[in-house]
Amino acid sequence: MKLRRPRRPRDYRFADSAQQLVGGFLLAGPFVVTEEVWTLARNMHDLQALVTVAIVFAIGYAALYKADTTRDADDEQEVAGIPIRFISLMIVTFGSVTTLALLFSAPATFLEDVETTRELARISFKAICVGAVFSVVGAATADSIFSK
Repeated sequence: MKLRRPRRPRDYRFADSAQQLVGGFLLAGPFVVTEEVWTLARNMHDLQALVTVAIVFAIGYAALYKADTTRDADDEQEVAGIPIRFISLMIVTFGSVTTLALLFSAPATFLEDVETTRELARISFKAICVGAVFSVVGAATADSIFSK
């Protein structure tokens, strides 16, 4: 019987987040400035937004660890049992959509008739969730392509 040394977790580098940022911003942009996304967000229920968040997490995890057969979540550095690469992916995904929405003044443009700050925030969150579905694909793809 041959003994194996425990595998050392793969180091996570700043370059990995930079790659995710490129992909995340690339695919987030068109959806942040699309009126249809903001109309969808107005009509979404809170539960639909939460399910959308779960879908974003599932797409991100699948893209990083299931579609890429060379990468294993157990071989990555972790925080509280969650791979740092996955945490970074979620921050980049939601962060890039949020940043562009605020930078382009999308909530003020598409929700100018909304009267309360709370409602403005709720609808904006839902629009960010919709945009995140596409941003996560770009961020995870860029991470997988450039980290080889």
